[in-house]
Amino acid sequence: QDELEFSMGPENETAVTELILEGFPELGPRLQVFFSLVLLLMYLTTVMGNATIIFLVCVDHHLQTPMYFFISNLAFLEIWFTSSTSIELFVMLSSGQNTLSLSSCFAQNYFYSALGCTEFILLVVMSFDRYVAICQPLLYAAIMRPQLCVHLVVAAWVLGFAMLSYRLLFLSGLSFCGSKIPHFLCDNSPLFQMSCSDTSLLWKIDSVFISCVVLGSLCLTLAFYICILFCVLHLPAASGRKKALTTCSSHLITLSIAYGSCIALYTRPAEAVSLRTNRTVALLNTVLYPFLNPFIYSLRNKSVILALSKSIARARTKL
Repeated sequence: QDELEFSMGPENETAVTELILEGFPELGPRLQVFFSLVLLLMYLTTVMGNATIIFLVCVDHHLQTPMYFFISNLAFLEIWFTSSTSIELFVMLSSGQNTLSLSSCFAQNYFYSALGCTEFILLVVMSFDRYVAICQPLLYAAIMRPQLCVHLVVAAWVLGFAMLSYRLLFLSGLSFCGSKIPHFLCDNSPLFQMSCSDTSLLWKIDSVFISCVVLGSLCLTLAFYICILFCVLHLPAASGRKKALTTCSSHLITLSIAYGSCIALYTRPAEAVSLRTNRTVALLNTVLYPFLNPFIYSLRNKSVILALSKSIARARTKL
């Protein structure tokens, strides 16, 4: 069954100190090992790709622009975002160790949600940067000053973590009627559904808050990209239009994965949430999206490829 079924009476409450993540029990042992190897490969590629972007932005002065400053911050965030879930999932699939303490589970839920919230704010900032660069090129240097860029990034991180702090307060007050979570991470739906406590208020707060963050940032991001599209269509050179449209379309592909998965998971009422659907979509959000980001935003860019070639040439010379 997709939904958890627990008796909600007080007599069934137990002092649960550990939670068991079931992961993907429908997969056989061989498939779980194969899946863990694929996951490990994708995780290492994600970390190496994002770490490469951060390194290149730090060492190459040609990449020390507002756009790459934001991209390097997004890369740093993606490393932590995918690490918050992928490491535990790999351990679970490869070794069968699938128990978490309540505090570890709550911490994973908080960091996973806070990093996701921070990412949505960063995506709005990045779309604003591209809007100014394409639609207001003469004012770009005056508007996107280094101080403003730093302030925008700091605001994104502070807001993302501060706004989700209420989650830890509510989670710490929950009691549970069982310990098995049919998921590979401590996500909202399975935690709330297996709680013996009244979670109706938490469901409502989460639904309203996440809907505002996800849909609000989506509207702002799309508004900037629509303005960019109108500006691009008025470019005199056909080659410039094609390049800009190709870049925007690839960005929109990754945005559709991020926003589509979150809308499917978190902006629907509790009774409409299927844990099987939750688990599948969450896998796309935590593994596939961070895996694609380095390639979409940076590693296909000629400036980044040139900087990478120079760094490799320097390393060979030193050797």
